[in-house]
Amino acid sequence: MDFPARRTGIAHLPLHGGKAPAWLFKRMTNLAREITIAIVSDFGPEEMLNRLSDPYWFQAFGCVLGFDWHSSGVTTTVCGALKEGIKDMQSDLGLYVAGGKGRTSRKTPSEIENVGHLIQADADKLVYASRISAKVDSNAVQDGYQLYHHVFCFTGAGSWAVIQQGMNEENRFARRYHWLGGKVTDFVCEPHSAVCAEAGANTLNLVAVESSAARDTIADITRQENPDKIMAHLQRLKNLELPKRHVILTQDIHPDRLYKIFVKTYERQPENFERLLGMEGVGAKTLRALSLISEIIYGVPVSFRDPVSPFRWTGKPTIGA
Repeated sequence: MDFPARRTGIAHLPLHGGKAPAWLFKRMTNLAREITIAIVSDFGPEEMLNRLSDPYWFQAFGCVLGFDWHSSGVTTTVCGALKEGIKDMQSDLGLYVAGGKGRTSRKTPSEIENVGHLIQADADKLVYASRISAKVDSNAVQDGYQLYHHVFCFTGAGSWAVIQQGMNEENRFARRYHWLGGKVTDFVCEPHSAVCAEAGANTLNLVAVESSAARDTIADITRQENPDKIMAHLQRLKNLELPKRHVILTQDIHPDRLYKIFVKTYERQPENFERLLGMEGVGAKTLRALSLISEIIYGVPVSFRDPVSPFRWTGKPTIGA
């Protein structure tokens, strides 16, 4: 039986201080383990990834585990409970969880590599998926939310999902980004399964489909324009009055701090935007500068569309969505 697409809402995730009490987290951990075992036993580990990539199933999962639904902490606590709950049975389940909040997120590559001998998949490809998804949501989607949580879930066969979250200290809200590897056909063009937050953030969205031409132009600039010419463009932009619609301001651009990066990109000749994004040292400020050059100098616009939108789910529920 086919189920029609159904429209759901947007989850608001205000930042709340504190953490889950130890007695509650222990119960959450035990329940997360049993639910995961049930799903994996009946439907396989890939189904758990499908569910985690659905922001509303994820939110419901947190409610079932007993955590405050109306909080940014549901993301970090649910992922932490899942990781802790299955840590001694990952090989048996064929499901692995790496990463976490803050410093733990930076351990994700090593945690993937540490189980490389236990899985059939290429660990290097999984590490790349982890790194580039974090790069996209921290640098290519510039929406004012600073990433502080990155969890990478994967199967022994190489399927994967990402749950990462950023915070905005000004509005005191968080934004959750969901990825499902099986649905990612291009890491830098509409790669998310959902972005969960309040809508309306001023966003430089370099992974929007409307930014396709700009991505090509930005990569071309770094290959074909020598650093001195790029710097001349930026100095010229500092003296221009840009349209009011721009979320990129000329005062955000500091050419003197970017020269070394442009030397590196010119020497390495990244063949496309994804390769450029993955280069060490290429961050948000570099991409903002190149985006301005793309639009103002070359007339190729970038997208300022907020990626948050009501989530549509068109799959077939198994246990119930």
